Amino acid sequence: MDGTRLANALARQGATPAAMTWKAGVDALSFGGTKNGLMGVEAVVLFDPALSWELELRRKRAGHLFSKHRFLAAQMVAYLTDGLWLDLAARANAAMDRLAAGLRARGWAPDWEPQANLAFLRLPRAVHRRLREAGASYYLWGPLEGDPAEPVTCRLVCDWSKTEAEVDRFLEVAGGP
Repeated sequence: MDGTRLANALARQGATPAAMTWKAGVDALSFGGTKNGLMGVEAVVLFDPALSWELELRRKRAGHLFSKHRFLAAQMVAYLTDGLWLDLAARANAAMDRLAAGLRARGWAPDWEPQANLAFLRLPRAVHRRLREAGASYYLWGPLEGDPAEPVTCRLVCDWSKTEAEVDRFLEVAGGP
């Protein structure tokens, strides 16, 4: 299971980690920390002990030896202590909720209701240009060049560090239709 946004899903659904992983039939989890505040830290969690030997061999071949990871491990310990990982995910989800509500109020509804900390929507090229000129960074499916009124799909992601002021500024620059 790709666990990049596992924390965001758990924070949104209120489910237990067990219910969303091994109880659902997951054998191995790529537990991501990088997209939720850690610096280059990911972990592999195996729920099927039969997979452990193969993973150990692959880990050694890739040079990922435990002796070299004590600083990364310290981040993971802090991340998991007292539910910090879920608090950070809830913060990212709340920022997306604010952003999606603000976009809806301006007449632009996301293509799908955001389930966590990301949304897909179509905005006119002119809006993308304004946002980019103001320093916004997000993924765009299509060029900025072309008809300013033509809608172009984008993927917006709010991370754990996004403030209400930053979300409000994005909405201010986006304006309305």
